[in-house]
Amino acid sequence: MQTYDIFRSLAIIIIFAKLFGIGARKIKVPQVVGEIIAGLIIGPSLLGWVDNTAFISQMAEIGVILLMFSAGLGTDIKELQKTGPIATAIACAGVFVPLAGGTIYYMLFYGVRSLSSPDFIEAVFVGTIMTATSVSITVETLKELGFLKTKVGTTVMAAAIIDDVIGIIVLTFVISFKDSNVRIGTVCFRTLMFFIFSVGVGFVTYKLFQIIDSKYPHTRRIPIAGLALCFAMAFIAEDLFGIADITGAYVAGIILCSISDSDYIARKMDINSYMLFGPIFFASIGLKTDLAEFSTSILWFAIGFVIVALVTKIIGCSLMARICRFNLNESLICGVGMMTRGEVALIVSQKGLSVGLISPVYFSAVILLILVSSIATPVLLKILFSKISPSHSSTDELDIQ
Repeated sequence: MQTYDIFRSLAIIIIFAKLFGIGARKIKVPQVVGEIIAGLIIGPSLLGWVDNTAFISQMAEIGVILLMFSAGLGTDIKELQKTGPIATAIACAGVFVPLAGGTIYYMLFYGVRSLSSPDFIEAVFVGTIMTATSVSITVETLKELGFLKTKVGTTVMAAAIIDDVIGIIVLTFVISFKDSNVRIGTVCFRTLMFFIFSVGVGFVTYKLFQIIDSKYPHTRRIPIAGLALCFAMAFIAEDLFGIADITGAYVAGIILCSISDSDYIARKMDINSYMLFGPIFFASIGLKTDLAEFSTSILWFAIGFVIVALVTKIIGCSLMARICRFNLNESLICGVGMMTRGEVALIVSQKGLSVGLISPVYFSAVILLILVSSIATPVLLKILFSKISPSHSSTDELDIQ
């Protein structure tokens, strides 16, 4: 492939993603659905005009980083503090129920010789894949519908971040059965150290940005410095602490969300995300899907895998949200908002493949899960949010201790 061929691919992705995104909005469906379908159409499954190359994957990774940074910038830190305990409880339920459900489903479908056999470890790993939550698509939908800063929106975002941290610990624990070099205690320690590091660096960085903001308000150097912080925190989280880079990007946004020019930074980030990196990220989900990989033997497993993954996430998160005194509609929003899978599920699956926990044939089931959840989540959220207005949520009346 010639170097300049990437320009053709980018042109096709942007044109089709925007056309299908506009078409989706015309029929009252969130535009991210259209962008995902666009990737499916121009990708290997149908037209084959664009391949999911390493460069496209890297551009998509930048897209999700910017999206999570913008989500952090748009977070109401006071609401985040209030929803923290509830978000943690929802995240724990959102990990435990899919983990148990996925393990049981694999055991019922294929059978397991004993709890100490490799079959059981594979079953647990299938459940581990189901624990992953991809907040990026939910965040974009919340922004589009105008509910990002509501209490239920903030709760979903916080729960998804905590869910991924817990999921990483569970993943490491499962891998430790296969790889003796991995220690669960080390992972827990590094996770704790990352959040301690984030608090310390966040306080210093916040004060520094306050000074810069007061001397040079509304100037381009502020969003440029913010973007540098975003990429730095993403790198530090992934490389030094073993935490997902999207968590680092989200924390960077949280650090800057209370400065005077946070909205100005967010607007500048949205330009890059809307024009280039966002469409590439959402289209890349469709590009990763190759329907030719499906065989009859894996099809029924994949269908059941998707159903169990979606239902268990909704049940776990919705029930816990209901216990935490959300009303029925908001509880369902929490469950549906947490059910989408994306880059984290892919990372977990690829890690399992690399250490021999699962066969490559199951990867197609994960792709199907990502595709179905990515399309269904925005549609269902739009239906559920149509019953409430952005300016009012009954969770505002909660007395959260």
